[in-house]
Amino acid sequence: MASHFAVAPAGMSFLDGGMATPHILILGGTGEARRLAEKLVAQGDAKVTLSLAGRTVAPLAQAGEVRIGGFGGADGLAEWLRAHAVDVLADATHPFAARISENAIASSETAGVPLVALRRPAWERQPGDRWIDAKSVSEAAGLLGHEPRTVFLAIGRQELAPFKAVPQHRYIVRSVDPVEDGDALRGATYILDRGPFTEAAERQLLLAHGVQIVVAKNSGGDATYGKIAAARELGVPVVMVGRPPAGGGEAVASVEQAQERIRHLAGLPAKRGE
Repeated sequence: MASHFAVAPAGMSFLDGGMATPHILILGGTGEARRLAEKLVAQGDAKVTLSLAGRTVAPLAQAGEVRIGGFGGADGLAEWLRAHAVDVLADATHPFAARISENAIASSETAGVPLVALRRPAWERQPGDRWIDAKSVSEAAGLLGHEPRTVFLAIGRQELAPFKAVPQHRYIVRSVDPVEDGDALRGATYILDRGPFTEAAERQLLLAHGVQIVVAKNSGGDATYGKIAAARELGVPVVMVGRPPAGGGEAVASVEQAQERIRHLAGLPAKRGE
């Protein structure tokens, strides 16, 4: 059964029963989370805390107060929401961060804090795309075939293990931080880089390494779409890992929509000039 949350009058927090500056917690780690925090902080009428999981060694500068590290599951997050008088919880994590999103939903219900889920639209197959659908990274590894191929793994550094089972391929791995020794693939080429990536740059990368197939997650958004467009242009197939099922919360598709809805739920007036 869906929960219904009351909206506080402007400047009022229901969590402390009196007049207070609304507190907004953003679960981040994405470009959308960073931009959302910047927009909310620029308004100057709310306290904004941006939470990062801490998996990136050197994250980009963020607006608002930054919290790094986990909460200890859904119960820990619910307790944090209560202890810090959070008025609105925003889930702006990566579309594949399923566990965090599940915890956000459960903690929202437990603590009685409304949840806004920023879910960027998934990429859609375009004419000329040679997509091979996969339900998981493990399934993607099995779809590469028996014949050796040069594979561009554009899935980050934390889910490389399934590809150890198919060592006949030559892997090109790109990630923001170095791959830990225990996760490394034998003979792979490692590229350290941070998006956004243009189509032209991705085309050059695919050609320079002789990439024959790409493995990607359907993250959506513009920052990493360049590889998909470049693969389409070059006729390179893409094993596309589908997203986990979307959960609860009030879903919005853009930073602007998230900002508007968060301000409404926090009892703030319509956004002012930034």
